[in-house]
Amino acid sequence: MAISAEEMDIDVLAAAERFESEGLTVTEKDEMMCVFQWNGMETTLYRQGKVMFFPLEDKQLCIRYATEILEPLLPSDRGGPETTV
Repeated sequence: MAISAEEMDIDVLAAAERFESEGLTVTEKDEMMCVFQWNGMETTLYRQGKVMFFPLEDKQLCIRYATEILEPLLPSDRGGPETTV
């Protein structure tokens, strides 16, 4: 499991919609967590910014993958993608 160094409050339902729009299979979602298939792994995203990958055991790879998943979910002032109105 990778845990964000910064305190986060992710809108997990909005994240689930984003994952589905990207073609990922979401198997479970509620206000606290979202379970989806990513790179052949069962992946769980928690509201606090924790990400768990099953069956991944490589800590460095876990951190890299979690960063790939979390960065697009962050507002642009916290490292996420720039948004335009």
